Amino acid sequence: MHKTELWITKLFNDYLAGVGNALRHVVGIAPEPRPWEDFIAMQILVVVILMVVFAILKPRLSLDRPGKLQHIFEVLYGFLHDQAEEQVGHDGHHYLPFFGTIFFFILFCNLIGVIPGFESPTMIPSVPAGCALAAFCYYNIVGVQANGTLKYLAHFVGPMPALAILMIPIEIVSHLARPLSLTIRLFANMYAGEQVTLVFLKLTILLVPAIFMALHIFVSFLQAYIFMLLTMMYVAGAVAHEH
Repeated sequence: MHKTELWITKLFNDYLAGVGNALRHVVGIAPEPRPWEDFIAMQILVVVILMVVFAILKPRLSLDRPGKLQHIFEVLYGFLHDQAEEQVGHDGHHYLPFFGTIFFFILFCNLIGVIPGFESPTMIPSVPAGCALAAFCYYNIVGVQANGTLKYLAHFVGPMPALAILMIPIEIVSHLARPLSLTIRLFANMYAGEQVTLVFLKLTILLVPAIFMALHIFVSFLQAYIFMLLTMMYVAGAVAHEH
């Protein structure tokens, strides 16, 4: 049976099926006549939108006459910077590019589902899982960079070496549970929000759907913020120096 496709996914499958199958071959997945999935096409669209937005913003940056778009992103940058400094410390700005990237990518992925004809890719488990694995790899890498391999691994021992045999398994399980927790939290909230919005759009008219769409927008911002905040906390723990 032919699967249902979004209109943008249909364009990808009609004109870029060869590219899709080439990418599937690279990762060892068997080719298909229509290789593109909705969530992949939507992620590509989100990346393109972000690139266009920042391409428009960069040449318009001005100290004397900042535009509305610059004002919006200055507020967002100030908020993200303050959060990074609060969670990580005075070196938080060093990690701000990753925090900002993960925040804006998840936010736009969440919000794009509000637009008719699109859907939020974050309501597909593999997308939150990819973001969670990126955060997991990032905080471990910067932890090793900040402390050195041996000192970073010493974090798993805990404050009392005598309890190492107990603490090491606990710490390993705790760290491995983090990407799972990030994945389930983002996926479950976005999937539930999307389904509730769709149901009320079908059952009601005018004001009630608008209320639930506003709720969906609020949840989109909240979940992007929570994901970023938890990533900041993980980075803070990874780069902390023992005194």
